[in-house]
Amino acid sequence: MTKYLAALLVFALASLGFAQEAAAASDGLANGLIAIGAGLALGLGAIGTGLAQGRIGAAAAGVTAENPGRLGLMLLWFAIPETLVIFGLVGFFLLSGRIG
Repeated sequence: MTKYLAALLVFALASLGFAQEAAAASDGLANGLIAIGAGLALGLGAIGTGLAQGRIGAAAAGVTAENPGRLGLMLLWFAIPETLVIFGLVGFFLLSGRIG
């Protein structure tokens, strides 16, 4: 649990750093808040995907050890949470385009 909190703290501090840089380069608080939102969209999506893929990967390894014919299905289940990061990346680019 400690490593998850540490990762969350790193993402939070990084997004604040990017927000301050964006606010200094432009005028107003709105651009800083947009930068925080963009960082959170990508960072929290990546954290959620990492948590999901860790558990799915452990279960997939167990299923594949018992029945090697299920490897393709397990790879599909392992790839599904990756869409969360893709949506976060799309949100990141949409919000980043509004800064400035």
